[in-house]
Amino acid sequence: MKTTFYSNGKLLITGEYLVLDGANAFALPTKFGQNLIVEDGKNQEIIWKSYNFDDQLWFEDIILFSEIITNIEAKIETVKSTLINILHEAYLLNPDFIKSSDGYKISTHLTFPKNWGLGTSSTLLNNIAQWTKIDAFTLLKNSFGGSGYDIACAQNNAPIIYRLEQNTPTVETAEFKPDFTQNIFFVYLNKKQSSKIAIKAYYNNKNEDLAENIAVSNKITNAILHAKTLKDFAHAVEKHEIHLSNILELETIQELAFPDFNGVVKSLGAWGGDFVMVISKENPKQYFTTKGYETILTYDEMILQE
Repeated sequence: MKTTFYSNGKLLITGEYLVLDGANAFALPTKFGQNLIVEDGKNQEIIWKSYNFDDQLWFEDIILFSEIITNIEAKIETVKSTLINILHEAYLLNPDFIKSSDGYKISTHLTFPKNWGLGTSSTLLNNIAQWTKIDAFTLLKNSFGGSGYDIACAQNNAPIIYRLEQNTPTVETAEFKPDFTQNIFFVYLNKKQSSKIAIKAYYNNKNEDLAENIAVSNKITNAILHAKTLKDFAHAVEKHEIHLSNILELETIQELAFPDFNGVVKSLGAWGGDFVMVISKENPKQYFTTKGYETILTYDEMILQE
């Protein structure tokens, strides 16, 4: 018997970092995501294979049920040890997927290059949660940690507003269908950014004005969501970047790398890597390719739309 699970990738448009402390985050699920295919196996083990978007095998190993149950801490963190840890936490939440099985053959298939930062981990977690019949947000909390907006994107096919209320995830679908999406682009910065490192930097830099900072962020998020014109949208996005720049005590990506660009460039998620959102009256492809950035996607190419 073969069962397939699927989860959407994600892009965090507003509320980065502050979402950890209760701010509203506006996020978009992507057309890209990840499959997890489960088949019956044997020998009380999982034969695991992971494939990149081009069907290239990037990880392969055998995981014993006994390793999942005991989860002996690895001296060096590897793909296998991370996987065992996730499966161990899933086992603690619902041991039936181990107790009632002789074994599994599992394969995962990304539909985007895994260095893009669109949610290799979150799509995996959500797929594992679907397979093992557990709550994905709890699995995230018990394994990787993080706000959980990426899990919400994995589960929704429309724009979302996500927030933590007393550490409990709240997800609302949002209406976001402006008539200027042809002026929104996504550019890959040729490097993956670690969320863990960025979150640590945020906690080191966040100050005592947290409630005020969250209120300002929420107001800007609302302005971005309800912008009627491209000019209003670009202005609100720029305000968001400046606001977070002041909190993090970091230059914006536009100041750092694209000061001469005629438009707005905004970091998405962890600052300094993965994708940026570009707002431009003209197609910005020539500008970015001359600077060495070859991966430029339109809004329609990137964002899942119902």
